[in-house]
Amino acid sequence: MLDIPYASAVGSIQYVAKCTRPNIAYALSVTRRYQACAGEAHWTAVKTILNYLRRTKDIFLVYGGGELILKDFSNASFQSDDDDAKSQSGFVFKLNCGVVAWKSSKHDTTVDSTRKAEYIADSEAAKKAVRMKKLHPRVGCGT
Repeated sequence: MLDIPYASAVGSIQYVAKCTRPNIAYALSVTRRYQACAGEAHWTAVKTILNYLRRTKDIFLVYGGGELILKDFSNASFQSDDDDAKSQSGFVFKLNCGVVAWKSSKHDTTVDSTRKAEYIADSEAAKKAVRMKKLHPRVGCGT
């Protein structure tokens, strides 16, 4: 796979995901894991993401008007990776129904309960909420 621009394509997808398309963030995170040893199946996955972006290029985020309301959601999956038994967690922040921040990542350590995996997800979301509130002091917090 020396002649296939795998890393370049993944980098381009990362730029799009960060700027305008948070809905592809998880698929991107999976493809990024294999940059050093990408095979044909990985390249097919990257092409699938690129084709999806091409087919849905007219989809965009809408934030709406009115009072700025920030809502957050977080979740975790307990030991979801069969290879190393690590959990995956993430969060998403929406401002007036439009996504403004998100993160999905595999835990660095192995936890021994769903509660601990959820705690890690909630903790990461809370840290992000504090930073976002400092950046946007007029933003109200939704439930």
